[in-house]
Amino acid sequence: MLSKLVDFLQKWIFANRVLIIAVFTVLTFLLGYFASQIKLDAAFTKNIPLEHPYMQTYLEYADDFGGANNILISVCDASGDLYNPEFFDKLKKVHDQLFFISGVDRSTVKSLFSPAVRYTEIVEEGFIGGPVIPADYANTKSDLAKVRRNIEKSGQVGRLVSGDYACAMVTAQLLDVDPTTKKPIDTINFAKTLEQELRQKLQTEQHSIHIIGFAKMVGDVAAGAKNVLMFFVVAMVITCVLVYLFCHSILLTALPILCSVIAMVWKIGLLSLLGFGLDPMSILLPFLIFAIGVSHGVQMINSIGKRVASGAGAKIASKKSFKALFLPGFVALLSDCIGFITILSIDIGIIQELAIAASIGVGVIILTNLILLPLLVSYIHFPHDYESRIESSKMAVLWPSLVKITERKFAPALVLVMLALFAFGWTYSANMKIGDLHAGAPALHEDSTYNQDTFLITEKYEIGVDILSVIAETVPDACTEFEIMKQIDDFQFRLANVEGVQSSISLTSVTKTITAGYNEGNPKWRVLPKDTASMAQSVARVPTSSGLLNTDCSAMPILLFLQDHKAETIERVIDVVKAEKSNYETDKLKFKLALGPAGVMGATNEAVAQAQIPMMIYVYLAVFILCLLSFKSLRATLAVIIPLFVVSTLAQALMTKLDIGLTVYTLPVIALGVGIGVDYGIYILSNMMGKLKQGMKLSEAYRQALIERGSAVIFTGITLAIGVSTWVFSDLKFQLDMGILLTFMFLVNMLGAIFFLPAICRLFWWRR
Repeated sequence: MLSKLVDFLQKWIFANRVLIIAVFTVLTFLLGYFASQIKLDAAFTKNIPLEHPYMQTYLEYADDFGGANNILISVCDASGDLYNPEFFDKLKKVHDQLFFISGVDRSTVKSLFSPAVRYTEIVEEGFIGGPVIPADYANTKSDLAKVRRNIEKSGQVGRLVSGDYACAMVTAQLLDVDPTTKKPIDTINFAKTLEQELRQKLQTEQHSIHIIGFAKMVGDVAAGAKNVLMFFVVAMVITCVLVYLFCHSILLTALPILCSVIAMVWKIGLLSLLGFGLDPMSILLPFLIFAIGVSHGVQMINSIGKRVASGAGAKIASKKSFKALFLPGFVALLSDCIGFITILSIDIGIIQELAIAASIGVGVIILTNLILLPLLVSYIHFPHDYESRIESSKMAVLWPSLVKITERKFAPALVLVMLALFAFGWTYSANMKIGDLHAGAPALHEDSTYNQDTFLITEKYEIGVDILSVIAETVPDACTEFEIMKQIDDFQFRLANVEGVQSSISLTSVTKTITAGYNEGNPKWRVLPKDTASMAQSVARVPTSSGLLNTDCSAMPILLFLQDHKAETIERVIDVVKAEKSNYETDKLKFKLALGPAGVMGATNEAVAQAQIPMMIYVYLAVFILCLLSFKSLRATLAVIIPLFVVSTLAQALMTKLDIGLTVYTLPVIALGVGIGVDYGIYILSNMMGKLKQGMKLSEAYRQALIERGSAVIFTGITLAIGVSTWVFSDLKFQLDMGILLTFMFLVNMLGAIFFLPAICRLFWWRR
């Protein structure tokens, strides 16, 4: 059935060569135009699992307590003492400049200059207080002395003022939609504006400016992603050189490269046409599409060249190669495509867009490298000495040694080696962590400006961007009920003493401080009043703008400021919340996770953990079914799948060894590696199965497969690995990690197809 369909396609396609090439040309120019219109897109909501229970809580209370998309700016004085007129003048400029930047929620901009930042003092008559920096502040020595006293009374040391009094903070929340344009905030342009309007304009040798937050991190990642173009050019040059060394023909080098570039252009153009953009993560995909295209293109060129060397004309050789390679190539690419589609099971927008983009790209390769390429090659005039010139003939010296793998005395030993590697990988990969394993932004190197700013802010302040909020849900006006407030306070005390929690705050902790103030500041009165009227009196002094309660006091967050956002830190705190909250909940009080950036990370880590095993099951199930349909043999299917699974396990062991966590950046790489790695086995085994069906011995079938396709398999594995290995020089840490993992998987999957696959075949076809 399938062979008849391939015969029909071969006749129809080659009978309409000119028409099909013309259609490809028109579509390439059309999609090239749309590709030129694509833009970078890095919306905050794309990076979070919106359906996760934590994120449902996040979305429910984002308007009341702010989202996780905030920005923190620390202004530091080189002298180590911020109490000087020049520093406060600089801090005011930073505050005002941030206030007027488009995309900032102006009601949330907070610094020492904010009227809402107040101090409270206990005097004989009761309380007095006011803004930390009064409206008539004139930056004189006496005013500075007054501000110094106010800061000490305000409780802002460690929050808006660093503990060593060398720095002060300006914070703000970002909007999701620009109120002027009614369009989503352009995060990357916002980050550029921060850099230009704040750091470049206001930073001096005396006053340094340090900026962290999701938007700034994405901007720095996008800036580093621009270097991807350079890596793409380098990889393309390397690939061109290697393809030329393989086929010794400029024209035969140009055609698979051209078809792969066309696939890349089509992929970007279709994404633009469908309304998608390129985020810093998916910007790496065009190279992968190019690499996959070259891989299949070289198989086609190799097959056509061998037939030409046997005396066939270019057109006949192209037709025969199309017939021989279309089905295994289609199955391999369809396996890739379905494998990528399985990533859609992960409820994170950035990964789902990656899955869609990769699937589109691989689907396009079916058209460009399995159909267009043989049509173009059919018009080429090959030299008579072509066989002696191709590099694959030099690899023939390897075939006699490799064929020995299928001998009965070698194959079982090699299978035992494979099983030993699998056992090692399985044991070692059990320690693989989910989430970020290093402090700072995991997408950037430790010495990057953003991460250095993060380390400074974490060191100097008791707060940072790593905030986890637990929402206390209760009845309206619950903040006047002692029993409810006591349970919240006790739960906060338990959480504040978890390892990794730097500090905490809630309405109850502030209420205790205010209550002590009503009693001459006596520490003995730093308790929650049992009397409803006294409780109401204290709570009334805490405005809803503080973010510690909503309008009817039916929701009160417990803010936990974490030391970092390492996976183990977030997991430890969340585990305590889950384990302990039932001890403090009542019929009127429930605790829900989670708000804050660390809450988002916790939800993301859990989404990745939940998706890991189902995703791998879907990937392997898709590959299994397609191979079974193609080979119509369970033994052949298992011979392809088993080495692939061993390599996936070893890749996870490598991640453990290199301290690479399983994140939104690395999880798709495992699926990508499986999808691309299966190509080698399919090309080798599809040729072997044809020979076996003809009655050929297994060793001879493998030798023929090596002669016809082995050189192309080895070449593409090495070429792809060299191309992605250049990523180790990237400014982006996640690109470096992806480069290491893909290099490993490209090379080892190729070796698995060459060594382990024939050894398994010997066990499955022992008598052959």
